[in-house]
Amino acid sequence: MDIISKNRWVAPMLSVLLVCIVGANVVQATGKWNEASDSKQMTELAASAENSENSFSGDRRMMEDGTSLSTDASIQTDNWTNSLPAKNWLTAAQEEQEQKEAKAKHAARAAAAAKAKKEAALKLAKIEHAKALAAITTPPQKLYFTRTKLLNQEDSKLATWSYSVSDKELLLLQKIVMAEAEGEPYEGKVAVANVVLNRLRSANFPDTIYKVIYQKSQFSPVANGRLKRVTPNEDSIKAVNAALNGKKEVADDTYYFLSLTLADDLTVARSQKKVKTIGHHTFYK
Repeated sequence: MDIISKNRWVAPMLSVLLVCIVGANVVQATGKWNEASDSKQMTELAASAENSENSFSGDRRMMEDGTSLSTDASIQTDNWTNSLPAKNWLTAAQEEQEQKEAKAKHAARAAAAAKAKKEAALKLAKIEHAKALAAITTPPQKLYFTRTKLLNQEDSKLATWSYSVSDKELLLLQKIVMAEAEGEPYEGKVAVANVVLNRLRSANFPDTIYKVIYQKSQFSPVANGRLKRVTPNEDSIKAVNAALNGKKEVADDTYYFLSLTLADDLTVARSQKKVKTIGHHTFYK
């Protein structure tokens, strides 16, 4: 019992010592856990910093290559869009397309203008052809004159006087042309009709076609009877129609003609001024 009484303090001492040992182990374990946690955080922070640096370095390299964004937001956007090769290529492609379209439109307008011009020329040619055809197929019923010349039908408003051509006079004019110029070229036939019409206009000759043709000693076919015997051929009819419509192979002041090889009287050739020779006929004013 004495021994137990003497050693009563051992048990509490052992308990305190055990608590201290357990507490020390707990503190040591907590310190290691905090150290591990801090190390992990430091590792993550270092990795984040490295990534940021790499990103910054990448951005810096992009700036050196001319393809990076600017730190300023507005400048960054402008530089990026302006420096993109794809952007420049698209702009160039659009400009090229616009130029092609402009050229195509210009070519289309030029082609349309050329086509319109050609159509107008063809239309005018058709009108002129129709007029020419009408001039040799359709004789006018009325002639228009000024004091010095015969007018064509389009210039009738300029006339100072007019003359109505009867069917009988038309046939008579065709017959005198046939009788005087049967073997002459077409131009010579027109010129003979011109002489008759010039005399009709002139105050120095009779005032009707009939009187002009039958004036004494003027046209040899009248004297020898050939005028009554001939029948106008196609060329003579066309030549008369053309002359009546204003076609002129000799000037308006040409009043005479003769064949120098066949004429018995050469007074005209000696006294009048020569104008021109067509075929076998020489014309004088």
